Amino acid sequence: MADHQTDKNKPDDTSDYTKYIGKKISFIILTAVALVAVILIATSIGSANLSISEVLEQIINQSGIAWTIRFPRVLVGVVAGAMLAVTGAVMQCILKNPLSEPYTLGLSQAAAFGAAFSIMFLGGGSMYSNSKDAVIISNQYTVTICAFCFCLISTIVILALTSLTRVSPESIVLSGVVMGSIFGAARTGLQYFANEIQLSSMVYWTFGDLSRITWDNLILLVCICVPVLIYFIYNRWNYNAIDAGVDTASSLGVNVNRHVRIGMVLCSLIAALIVSLMGVIGFVGLLAPHIVRWIIGSDHRFVIPASALLGALILLGSDTVARTIISPLVLPVGVITSFLGGPLFLIILIRRYRK
Repeated sequence: MADHQTDKNKPDDTSDYTKYIGKKISFIILTAVALVAVILIATSIGSANLSISEVLEQIINQSGIAWTIRFPRVLVGVVAGAMLAVTGAVMQCILKNPLSEPYTLGLSQAAAFGAAFSIMFLGGGSMYSNSKDAVIISNQYTVTICAFCFCLISTIVILALTSLTRVSPESIVLSGVVMGSIFGAARTGLQYFANEIQLSSMVYWTFGDLSRITWDNLILLVCICVPVLIYFIYNRWNYNAIDAGVDTASSLGVNVNRHVRIGMVLCSLIAALIVSLMGVIGFVGLLAPHIVRWIIGSDHRFVIPASALLGALILLGSDTVARTIISPLVLPVGVITSFLGGPLFLIILIRRYRK
């Protein structure tokens, strides 16, 4: 009798599971299609508008404004947005904190201090205006390398501090807040003693801008980000176990502390690389994972790829808006993402307060 009842329930269970999976896969497919559409639109829009056929022709022939200027910027937006979103999703899982993203570790403040240090003491602060009145930092590589080094210093200090407290989620977040405050205060001190050109350069670098990236920067970004993304996808079941609770994960044989340490190092590496190359771009790591979880739940088999696609869509869409909303002037993309992410941050705080 019991076997008969079990067999009778099988079709319903299978149907429910099919709907469960189908909804998530449908969301991923729709997001991917939307991303492709935004890639084509973003590449075609600019000072000289191109048709979609002209864009495809120039990309295939590797010539023209679409290939040399716009396509690298579009690809950078896709890669950076995807990885910022994935690192946000992983950090929110392993830290057990929905407000976690790469910037809660204080990496943006550390990178901004590194850029300010380079501009003031290493000659990276010379600026000029081009025909479109855009301000450009002349010695970009010095600024980028210095910002990256201070990102790594911040990461090492945070990991050293958290090792003394046995890697509790609260200690990691608090360590990030402390390091961010220290580097923020140090940067303010440098700005106080800087001259007008140095001060303008420091402020400009913190805006966040995708136009600084070259093909060489893009190759470096892809070579580092792809293996990290594969590692995160490979450990999707472990993140599901950790999301269910530390005790549950441990009972399933998951080494929680090891995954927290490795995950934090990789997230810090990606955040440091992106921030040092493009400046401060906030809230993408907060926006994409939360929107994905609201729509398809918290199963990391689907959250990680969906967050990557949605993060790329958000950053690329924001950059396209920033380039066109007051054309020919170009807004820093960090301004648009902050306007999008700020209200979401407040919503999350209110929801947590009510709980």
